[in-house]
Amino acid sequence: MHPRFVIWSLALGATGLISCVARPQNFSPTSVPSAPDYSLQQNWAALPNKFDKADLLPGSELTDRQAQSEVDVFFLHPTTYTRKGNVWNGSLSNEKLNQKTDDSTIKYQASIFNGVGKVYAPRYRQAHLASFYTDNKGAAKSALELAYRDLEAAFEYYLEHYNNGRPILIAAHSQGALHAKQLLKEFFDGKPLQQSLVAAYIVGWPVLKNEFDNLEACQAPEQVGCICSWRTFKYGYVPPKIMTGDSILVTNPLNWKTEGTLVGKDQHKGAVVSNFSKIFPGIADAKIEQGILWTHKPKFPGSFMFNRKNYHIADLNFFYVDVRENARLRALSFGN
Repeated sequence: MHPRFVIWSLALGATGLISCVARPQNFSPTSVPSAPDYSLQQNWAALPNKFDKADLLPGSELTDRQAQSEVDVFFLHPTTYTRKGNVWNGSLSNEKLNQKTDDSTIKYQASIFNGVGKVYAPRYRQAHLASFYTDNKGAAKSALELAYRDLEAAFEYYLEHYNNGRPILIAAHSQGALHAKQLLKEFFDGKPLQQSLVAAYIVGWPVLKNEFDNLEACQAPEQVGCICSWRTFKYGYVPPKIMTGDSILVTNPLNWKTEGTLVGKDQHKGAVVSNFSKIFPGIADAKIEQGILWTHKPKFPGSFMFNRKNYHIADLNFFYVDVRENARLRALSFGN
């Protein structure tokens, strides 16, 4: 695989790489990193009032609308804590880990949403990648619960100090999506704040159709207050060890519906892959099948080295412009 894809894969927490990383041992509450203080800008990977990687644009035809936007985006990043460590949760004082987060998911994923709203992305004591593979279920559960508590605290700080009653779009991938489901249940589902939800993009983690009491799947491109979700795999491949089936909510990011029709590459607005400075339109089709999203292998420079069947790392990036434009459409529809 091309070195840039190796870096990209590790940074976005790709599955299938767990054999390359060291697993922490037993979880110990006394060894966890210090809790973050969200009044400090350094504990946010992205904030509208500072320059960060979420402000970047992959093409001159795109516009950063954060300054004038009336919508907020709260982004929960995926796992970037994958390297050797003796604790289950990543430290916010780990500068190498922070840089890895910024250069990968904040740059390649959070930047999608600077065209729709002011981007807030908290750093958090994320659970190690091994949490999703270990037989030590107790340690993994504790690590993930600790990670969520940080995001809960970050969201509460955001509501009190930043939001000022503005509409909110939730976006998340992988571990971030797992935590986003809990965040939606706690703060939005059937709560007054649900009226402020533009939409939620909960990507790279399964969402059940009956997961929420009041929040429903988006069924149209302009619908608001609803949830979009998908997990991407090579066309024809059904992964053997993950949840599949008709009980799972899946959105097709090319037509923003939940039906099983194949949507062709002619409807694809653009991907951003390892070369962030270039957009590749018309390279990905999409079809919902058995609770997952299928796409034929996209062709772009270096794609002959991209031989995996699990496209988890590209859940958002293969549909970068599609998600960007749809988020803006939903924001414009909000309140109308």
